[in-house]
Amino acid sequence: MSVTIYHNSRCSKSRQTLALLTERGIEPEIVAYLDTPPSIETIKTLLSQLGFDSPRQIMRTKDDIYKELHLGDASVTDEQLIVAMSANPKLIERPIVVANGKAAMGRPPESVLDIL
Repeated sequence: MSVTIYHNSRCSKSRQTLALLTERGIEPEIVAYLDTPPSIETIKTLLSQLGFDSPRQIMRTKDDIYKELHLGDASVTDEQLIVAMSANPKLIERPIVVANGKAAMGRPPESVLDIL
C-alpha cells in the first residue's frame, strides 16, 4: 500500500500523525509541502480525495497570510483560493494523508486510520 503524508515537521499534529503511521509499520512518502508546494492540480485532487466541497476546508484561516491576502472575502473564488494555497503552502492545513485513493486530515491523528 502506498501512503503519502503532506507533512510539516514543526507541527505537533503532523509529527503525531507520522509517528502513528510508522508505529503501524507504514513508511509513508513524506512530502515536505512547505519546501515543495503542491501544484494547483494536486490541491484539486486532494480536495476531491478528502471529499471536500470548498478549498476553505483545508485552509488555515487564522494564519496571518490568510488575513493579509484578504482570502476571507466572500468574493474570492475557489480557484483563487487554490492558487493562493499553491503559492503560499503555509495556508494548507496539515497533515494530509493519502492512501487507497482517499485522503484524510490528521486532526486528530487517528482520523487517518479510516483510509488505511
